[in-house]
Amino acid sequence: MRLAFMGTPDFAVPSLAELIASGHEIVAVYSQPPRPRGRGQKLTPSPVHAFAETMGLPVFTLESMKAPDAIAAFQSLDLDAACVVAYGQILKAEVLDAPRLGCFNLHGSLLPRWRGAAPIQRAIMAGDAQTGVQIMQMGVGLDEGPILLTELMDIRADDTAASLSERMAHV
Repeated sequence: MRLAFMGTPDFAVPSLAELIASGHEIVAVYSQPPRPRGRGQKLTPSPVHAFAETMGLPVFTLESMKAPDAIAAFQSLDLDAACVVAYGQILKAEVLDAPRLGCFNLHGSLLPRWRGAAPIQRAIMAGDAQTGVQIMQMGVGLDEGPILLTELMDIRADDTAASLSERMAHV
């Protein structure tokens, strides 16, 4: 299958690695633009961007997927599907409808409870005993669309956002 991958943080890297290992054709990787990091505020690519480059994949770092030229370029990729993991942008219907089979999102919580950003942190802060990873067919709106797969995971007493994120990223 011809796929695009859209993701930014460390949490998304294992998903991209699995797609590469599965033998699918990854024709484009989208990630947030490099941001200033560290003491020197040096522009640093996201973890997904850096990993994709080491794998020789084409990387696109757009400020917004809402611009007409960005949408047209995405539509021209002739995709079967797009896989989205913590990308950091809400996608317009023109983007969601471009791949033949649609866009699929891996979300790091049980929807609809923790829709939006920082779902892992929010589950821990709320004292939830359980969370999970869900794959959904993306609809217009924030974390909306039919849920296709759920993998439950207990939140351990000693879990931090980092430890839980690491376990969830490898489900």
